[in-house]
Amino acid sequence: AVSGPEEAGDAAAMLGFPVVLKILSPDLLVSLGQRGLVGRQWSRRGTRAAAVAALLLLGTPAQAQQEGPGAAAVATRLAYVATGDAQVDETSRLGLVGLSDFMNRRTAAALADPMAVVPGRDDLSFFPLLYWPVLPEATQPDAAAVEALNTFMRNGGIILLDTRDEGSGEGMNQGARAALRRVTRDLSIPPLAPVAEDHVLRRAFYLLQELPGRYAGGQVWAARDQDRANDSVSPVIIGGHDWAAAWAMDGRGQNPYATIPGGARQRVLAYRFGTNLVMYALTGNYKGDQVHVPAILERLGN
Repeated sequence: AVSGPEEAGDAAAMLGFPVVLKILSPDLLVSLGQRGLVGRQWSRRGTRAAAVAALLLLGTPAQAQQEGPGAAAVATRLAYVATGDAQVDETSRLGLVGLSDFMNRRTAAALADPMAVVPGRDDLSFFPLLYWPVLPEATQPDAAAVEALNTFMRNGGIILLDTRDEGSGEGMNQGARAALRRVTRDLSIPPLAPVAEDHVLRRAFYLLQELPGRYAGGQVWAARDQDRANDSVSPVIIGGHDWAAAWAMDGRGQNPYATIPGGARQRVLAYRFGTNLVMYALTGNYKGDQVHVPAILERLGN
């Protein structure tokens, strides 16, 4: 992880970020085009209007966004899959609130409040990232939900599937891995492999050696092979670290769940992993470009 005081680590992580800002708006336009929200044949005037809209979207503070049925269409925000379990869904909401707040303070992102979604009922095309906590009793999604989720991944969205069972030594969330197989049975998930040491997910914004959540250790899985059709971005990330609980921030600005075993330092790393994940969803494999290698090696002290 980035060493030194937190502020210094954040400053170091900004290395090369102006370039991210330059490409973020075009990437957003391409993403909108892929999802059918912008026509393939753009006029020059239409292109300029879309670019201005993207810049405004990126530059508008989250607090200024209006809530309502069309809120997802006018602001960049994260989403979580509603499970029907009130406590789990509230933890998901608080987790994405905390992560969005962290990113709004530490990066140039402007994320509005997260939203709960039900695949197959709600339009997923407006969200770059879905957080999906897998409950042991979760049932197999119906055909409409499967189609919605496959379309979401095919068009550039990322699903973070969290079995929340890395603390299973304490009897936590037993049965979640069987449920994971059940809920993903009909999803178009590519072959997976543990996230490699040189994976872009480890350096999309911060340099990270660990990817913890409320719990540390265990593997985090991503697509094994690169798919140029989707900018070589993995459409799904899978782990059991209970990330939402680590990110969660209540109305008093407090973190209601302990991070085990690493305490405050582990929570910082969890927030940094979340930041990398969102940047990965927004900018793809931008940090995989060879032009960044010298700067990354310098930061690693090599």
